[in-house]
Amino acid sequence: MKRLQDKVVLITGGASGLGAADATLLAREGAKVIVTDISDDAGRAVAKRIGGEFMHHDVTQEADWTRVIAAVLSKHGRLDVLVNNAGICRVGDIETTTLEQYRLMAAVHGESCFIGCQQAVQVMKERGGSIINISSIAALRATPPVLAYAAAKGAIRALSLSVAGHCRDKGYPIRCNAIFPGVIDTPLVVPVVGANFPGAGQPEDVANMVLFLASDESRFVTGAEFVVDNGATARLAA
Repeated sequence: MKRLQDKVVLITGGASGLGAADATLLAREGAKVIVTDISDDAGRAVAKRIGGEFMHHDVTQEADWTRVIAAVLSKHGRLDVLVNNAGICRVGDIETTTLEQYRLMAAVHGESCFIGCQQAVQVMKERGGSIINISSIAALRATPPVLAYAAAKGAIRALSLSVAGHCRDKGYPIRCNAIFPGVIDTPLVVPVVGANFPGAGQPEDVANMVLFLASDESRFVTGAEFVVDNGATARLAA
C-alpha cells in the first residue's frame, strides 16, 4: 500500500518549483492530486505528467477558492490534504519596498493561506485532514533584502499555530503544520539569490517533508514547525 493511497490532495502553486515536486511525489505515493495555479499551460503539463487534475486558481481571490473547493468536493466528495504552497517573491528592503509590493506579498502568501485554511477547516472538520502551509526561513531570521516576503511568511507561521490550536480545542481531527524551506533551487528563488547558489537544496527535499505531513505517519503532529534548510538557520544562531 502506498503512503497516500487514494487521499485527495490539493496543491496550490503546483505548476513549478516546490509545488510541482510535491505533486509528483504525492501522486507517486497514490494520492489523487489536484494542481492549481495561475500558470495554466505549466499547470496542465504537471497534472498530465503525474496523472492528476489541474484547475486555474488565483489564491488571492476568495471566490476562486470557493469554486476550486466546490469542484473538488463535487468530484471526490472530500479533501484530505491541502498544501498552501503558492508564492512569489520581490526584492526590496525597508527603504525600497513600496506599499503596493508589501500588500501584494501579504495577499499572495498570508491572505491566501488564511482563506485556504478557513475553507479547508470547514470541509475537513468531520472526516479529518492535514493542512500544510509553506512558510520560509525568512520568517525565522533577518532577511533585509526581501522584507515584504519575510513579513508575509511570518504571518503564515502565526496563522498555522492558531489554526492548529483552534482545531485541537474544537476536537476537529485536523492537523495543521508549517514547513520552513531554506534556499531551494526553484524558479522562485534563483532570481533572488542567483544561479548556482552554494548549498541550495532541491525541491524534492521539501517534498519529502510534505509527504510525511500528508501521510498518516504524522497523525500525532500538529502545530509543529519543520525547518528544511541544511542547518542554515542553526548556523546563523551560532
